[in-house]
Amino acid sequence: MATQPAGVAVLNRTIAQCLRLPPTYLAKILQELCRGNLLYSFRGKQGGFCLRESRDKITLMQIVKLTEGPGFTEDCVLGLKVCSEKTACPMHADWWPIKQQIVSLLQTQTLEMLAAGVTSGEYQLTDIPGAALGFLETEDGAGRWYRIEAT
Repeated sequence: MATQPAGVAVLNRTIAQCLRLPPTYLAKILQELCRGNLLYSFRGKQGGFCLRESRDKITLMQIVKLTEGPGFTEDCVLGLKVCSEKTACPMHADWWPIKQQIVSLLQTQTLEMLAAGVTSGEYQLTDIPGAALGFLETEDGAGRWYRIEAT
């Protein structure tokens, strides 16, 4: 979606094909992002999903918190209910600085930054660069993949 012009809706099945994900699985994630006010959802022939805000305003941390839950930044790496400086788990001292680096990275990376890398060809997320250039790869049901024009 971040590689599309603002306001252009993309169908769930198109995204699922590009990422080679089951559409029902992807639909659950997209609905979470809609409930979190990151996406608009449109029904009907011209339906699909698009970003609510410009891609330079949406960080990966916003997405991760919606999909993984707020505990992503707070929970103990070993799953203990109580883990802090006062009651540290065996991994706390080593894990805490790493977790802070991960959080910082996710807070500074925007969809615009990622989309620019994908559309330039610097990075690849399965078939996203092809989609950005006007084609998709899809499976014919017999395990063979071929390109189709994106619409």
